[in-house]
Amino acid sequence: MADRPSIDRDHVPELHKVSAGHLRKVVGASFAGTVVEWFDFAIYGYMATHIAATFFASGDPLTGLLETFAIFAVAFAMRPLGGIIFGRLGDRLGRKQTLILTVLLMSGSTAAIGLIPSYETIGIWAAVLLAIARCIQGLSAGGEYAGATIYTVEHSPDHRRNRYSSAMSMATFASFALAAGLGALFSFMLPAEAMGDWGWRALFLLSIPMGLVAFYIRSKLHESPEFEAMVKDSADRPKLSLGAVVGSQWPQMLRLGGFVMLTALSFYIFSTYMSTFLTRVVGLDQSLALLSSLVALLFATALAPVMGRLSDRIGRRRMMQMAAVLLTVMTIPAYMLAELGTLGSAVASQALIALGAVSANVVTSVLLSEMFSTDVRYTASGLSYNVTYAIFGGTAPYLATWLVATTGNSLAPAIYVTVVAVIALGVASIFIRETAGKPLRRFHDDALEV
Repeated sequence: MADRPSIDRDHVPELHKVSAGHLRKVVGASFAGTVVEWFDFAIYGYMATHIAATFFASGDPLTGLLETFAIFAVAFAMRPLGGIIFGRLGDRLGRKQTLILTVLLMSGSTAAIGLIPSYETIGIWAAVLLAIARCIQGLSAGGEYAGATIYTVEHSPDHRRNRYSSAMSMATFASFALAAGLGALFSFMLPAEAMGDWGWRALFLLSIPMGLVAFYIRSKLHESPEFEAMVKDSADRPKLSLGAVVGSQWPQMLRLGGFVMLTALSFYIFSTYMSTFLTRVVGLDQSLALLSSLVALLFATALAPVMGRLSDRIGRRRMMQMAAVLLTVMTIPAYMLAELGTLGSAVASQALIALGAVSANVVTSVLLSEMFSTDVRYTASGLSYNVTYAIFGGTAPYLATWLVATTGNSLAPAIYVTVVAVIALGVASIFIRETAGKPLRRFHDDALEV
C-alpha cells in the first residue's frame, strides 16, 4: 500500500486558480506543437524508402535504407544538445517563449527536407543537406516534448496531472497516425513513380501550415503559473549553472533515463520500424503496411487518455511496472503474429505492442515534471529524456534492421525490446519512488529527492 499515490488535499484548491477553460487552451497549444514535432519525425520514417532512393547513390536497397536510418539516428544525437539549450532557456526565460521557438525551427527544417535536390542533381551534397536539416530537427525536438509536457503539468491539478499530460502522448500517436494516413492516401492515389518523384516531398511541405497554426496558438497564451511563482520566490537565489543542475540532479536523471529507455525503444519499434518490418521482412504491400500502422496508431491515440486517468488512480510506479510487463510478455508474440503476412495480423500485432508502448509513453509524460523541481525541471528532464531517446529511440530502426539482416532472425528486434523491458521493470520497482498526487516542488533544495 505504500506505493499508492497520496493526494495533498490542502494543496488542491490553490491549483484551481487556473480555470478549466484556460487549461483546455494550454493543453490545446501543447498538443498542437507536439503534433508538428512528431509528424515531422514520423513522415521521415514512413518515407524512408523514398528518401533512400532520392538522396543516396547505392544501388542496394538495404544499404540505402541503412544510410537513411543512420541519418535518422544522427538527428537524435542532436536532441541532448537541444535539451540543454532549450532547457536552459526554459528554466531562465520561461516555457512559453521557448516553445514558440522550437515549433518554428521544427517546421522550417522539415519543410527544407522536401526542397533538397536529389543525389542525381547535386551528388553527395544531397545527403549532407539532409543531415543538416535533420540535425536542426533534432535540436528543436530536444526542447519541444519535455517543454510541452512541463507547460501542461504546471497548469494542472495535482490529482489529475497525468490526465492532462496524456494529451501529449495522444499528440505523438495522433501525429504518427496522421503521417501514416497521409502516406497511405498518397500511396493509393499516386503512381509509384510520382510518389518517388514528388509525392513524398509534398508530405514534408505540409509542416509549413501546421507550424504556423501551432505558432499562432502558442503566441496567444501566458506563462505557466508555477514558473511565474518560482521566479517571484527566487529573487534572492542565484541562477544555477548547467554544471550545478547536473551535479545536483544526476541521480534522478539516471533513474528517469532507466525507464525512458523502454519508452523510447518501444515507441519507435511500434510507430516507425514496424512499417518497415512489414514491408521489407514480411513482404506486405507498402500501402497495406501504412494502413495497418494507421489503424494501430488510432488505437494508441484513443488509449492514451485512458492510461493517463489510470495512472492518476494507481500511481506512477504501478503504471511503469504494468508497461514493462506488457512489453515483456507481448512483444515476441506480436512479431510472430505479424509474420502471418495479412492486414489483420499486422493490425493485431501492432495493437499488442501498443498496450505497453502507450502505457510507458503516458507515464513518462508526467514523470518529466514530477521528478524535478521547477527551477531545474526543463533542463534536467530535457537532458535526461533526450540523451536516453538518442541512445534507444534514434537507433531503434537502424538496430532493428541490422539485427534482422545480421542474425537472420526476424524476431531479433522483439527480443531486444523484451530485454530492455525487463531492465526497465527493475528500475521502476527498485529505484523510482511514487510521485503521483504530490505537489510539485519549486526549488531543488526544498525537499528530499522523490
